[in-house]
Amino acid sequence: MSYDILAHYIKIGGTVFFTGFFTLAIIYALWPKNKSRFDNAAQLPLEGDDRPKV
Repeated sequence: MSYDILAHYIKIGGTVFFTGFFTLAIIYALWPKNKSRFDNAAQLPLEGDDRPKV
């Protein structure tokens, strides 16, 4: 097995791995059960007082 063939298989494996990881991340973000969690996280910057406590 030459370096070129091995590099080709590693490139294909990496592409499949990262495509699968990206797909799982999108599914997780769009899963209906997680909607309330993400809505709460989106409101965090707007809540509370950002002034330092003296």
